[in-house]
Amino acid sequence: MGGVESEHTIPRRNRWTFLTNHARVLIAIARDPGVRLRDIATGCGLTERTVQTIVTDLEADGYLTRTRDGRRNRYVIASGARFRHPAEAGLEIAGLLAYLAAPLTDPPPLAGDGADEAPGDGTPRATP
Repeated sequence: MGGVESEHTIPRRNRWTFLTNHARVLIAIARDPGVRLRDIATGCGLTERTVQTIVTDLEADGYLTRTRDGRRNRYVIASGARFRHPAEAGLEIAGLLAYLAAPLTDPPPLAGDGADEAPGDGTPRATP
């Protein structure tokens, strides 16, 4: 039986992701400080209420500030904000946000993907 898979048809162990919803929301804000919660929700696959709760969490813990700009909110991510987990304690989130919020481009080739081989023959490319 073919068809489209949904969250409910995919086995639980296959539904995990590397980033938390809090990280996704913060990345969306880093990309566009004037973004609407509705647009974040759509982009992250969350409800507006969930995004609102996450923004409140991030603001309460000092990761961002929210100010009114006419009828919209404008967000500023706190400089020097650090990761919360003890494994990354002391590291600033700025580097991760800069990397993940950058415009999407073709990623550099990964090691072992054939990028260092001449096309078609499996031999290494000559380097200048």
